[in-house]
Amino acid sequence: MGKKIATVLTNMFEDVEFTEPAKAFKEAGHEVVTIESEAGKSVEGKQKEATVKIDKSINEVNPEEFDALFIPGGFSPDQLRADDRFVAFAKVFMDAKKPVFAICHGPQLLITAKTLEGRNATGYKSIKVDMEYAGATYKDQEVVVCNNQLVTSRTPEDIPAFIKESLGLLQ
Repeated sequence: MGKKIATVLTNMFEDVEFTEPAKAFKEAGHEVVTIESEAGKSVEGKQKEATVKIDKSINEVNPEEFDALFIPGGFSPDQLRADDRFVAFAKVFMDAKKPVFAICHGPQLLITAKTLEGRNATGYKSIKVDMEYAGATYKDQEVVVCNNQLVTSRTPEDIPAFIKESLGLLQ
């Protein structure tokens, strides 16, 4: 049975950190629903390799409708965390212990949601200190799985391991 994955995304996301996991999730039979402040608009990756049409507005979704949350990196998570609606949305998944997949700068949204306290996690090197201040134990490794719920990775090079562990949690 395929799972429904909420994917929070806006302009300047890291192209392959969205496209590769999204492709793998879909190929495994899961549904990837893109969410931004405005449904129907197109957002562009920072490498200008990917343009993604947004399926739903944050105002029309409920975390209860989804089985997992996917947060691609790039500048997208930093922009999204300035919007309280996305912060609250991410917090629900973490509090409900639903699977959350965050790569590169993705954990920035979880930092703002104050949900990394006591978690093992990783992320892009430049947010290591931020993650530690948020109470996470930062691990410099390609993928970190915490409590069979949170999957984090550092960079596009880590995508294969990130996909493998994320798909494992969706089983």
